[in-house]
Amino acid sequence: MKSWRFHGTDQPLTLEEVDAPHAGPGEVVVDVKAAGLCHSDVSALDDPGWIALFPRTPMTLGHENAGVISEVGDGMEHWKAGDRVGLSPMMPDGDAIGYGAWDGGYGPRVRATDANLVRLPDEVSFELGAMATDAGLTSYHAMVTRGGAKQGMRVGVIGLGGLGYIGARVAVLKGAEVYAAEVNPQTRELADEIGLSGVAESITEFKDKNLELVVDYAGFGTTTAQAIETLAEFGTLVQVGMGRLESTVSTNEIILKQLNIHGSKSGTKQDLAELYDLMRSGDLNPPLKRITPDRIPQGLDDLRKGGVVGRLIALYED
Repeated sequence: MKSWRFHGTDQPLTLEEVDAPHAGPGEVVVDVKAAGLCHSDVSALDDPGWIALFPRTPMTLGHENAGVISEVGDGMEHWKAGDRVGLSPMMPDGDAIGYGAWDGGYGPRVRATDANLVRLPDEVSFELGAMATDAGLTSYHAMVTRGGAKQGMRVGVIGLGGLGYIGARVAVLKGAEVYAAEVNPQTRELADEIGLSGVAESITEFKDKNLELVVDYAGFGTTTAQAIETLAEFGTLVQVGMGRLESTVSTNEIILKQLNIHGSKSGTKQDLAELYDLMRSGDLNPPLKRITPDRIPQGLDDLRKGGVVGRLIALYED
């Protein structure tokens, strides 16, 4: 089978013939139907700080996948060929699909374990199912599990891309009053669709809203600093975006306002199952753009340039 292979920082993905995976004990093989493109893959290609996450190269990227089980290994008889699944990427040891030992979905088949598999409802498309496994899962975990978004809370969201749209919409569905920052004017036009109480180019425009929680889905250094500047006393910042791996922030603001700062990455299978329930109801239907797998490198370049609205999803044909 042909997969897009990652060879290291500042090297392009290359389409190569690789051996098809087989299910070992405690594993299944999933035929990938949809694979989401994530800005973290752009960072892996461009930023040498990411190479520590890839002890094995070449390998196949793609950590946002949904598909159909095609092969079942020993001990996995509770799954069967034909089951529709989304793949929560994280492994119990901290490894993940699309990183380390586990090739990802920029190829037609992947290995997975019980730690990854979540049943995908028939009412949820493969492309939405794939989006939920990282953009959705990470967004939900940061906003709800780490941030505690709830009815009546005043919440700020930085970035309305693949992650931020979902995080903001989830907060609205939880009954929060949500304000968002987004640099792309075209994306800001989604404010009514999401249900935002306000949207601006910078979160600092909402200093007067006494935000109790800000979730930074962008993570470009300055956005983190602006979140800290904007939060109300005793407020909470949840940092999830990794557009830059460092930020200079005001310790004065942190101390005097007694702020809480949490990191957040990925999420749990329970988070993903709850997301699928929201998607099945139709209340959560984020924007996406479908591409063919041969355009994965071009799609990543589009993410690099900026301006992409919604999530790019590569769809594999039967």
